Amino acid sequence: MSNPERFRTFIASFTRLIERSGDDERTMLGEGARLLRELVRHDDWLPESAAQPHPQYYQQHLLHCDPLERFSVVSFVWGPGQKTPVHDHTVWGLIGMMRGAELCRRFERHDEGLPMSAAESVRLLPGDVDQVSPTVGDIHEVANAYDDRVSISIHVYGANIGAVARHVYDPATGAEKNFVSGYSSAQMPNFWDRSAEVRAGLQP
Repeated sequence: MSNPERFRTFIASFTRLIERSGDDERTMLGEGARLLRELVRHDDWLPESAAQPHPQYYQQHLLHCDPLERFSVVSFVWGPGQKTPVHDHTVWGLIGMMRGAELCRRFERHDEGLPMSAAESVRLLPGDVDQVSPTVGDIHEVANAYDDRVSISIHVYGANIGAVARHVYDPATGAEKNFVSGYSSAQMPNFWDRSAEVRAGLQP
């Protein structure tokens, strides 16, 4: 992590946005996407602790949670070939690609017992930002586009997403099952220790 100030600036800007427009999903998705796109254009701020893959499971590292749980920021670390089940979010979300690439495939439910409709997969490349929510499309499957390298995306959600009751789906039948994702690490990285730079600016 060579430039934590970049993430601190993002959090400050996103906090101002949610204070101003948190009840307006369209603004949050539009203006929030612009802020996230600027963040993921640069790969110089994410701590190594939040960029480590697991040999079996994709990782969800909480980077920040608003004190009022109005939004959270998560790094998703995808080992080679790893993917999610088909799932929803129940809140708005933004997915910003930072390292590698992802394949995102949207699904639509029909009557219970019928197969779900699947759209074509969309490839997200570094700098791309995708959106999810119950109003713009909320059910999808996400996979690392590579079988031989790690990919990392940065997600912003309109809640403390690790504590939100959500659903996974069987695409063959549309059957749903409740789940709560939690987070892969019990600790958040410390972006907020600015003591060294403050000391450096003190007069002797």
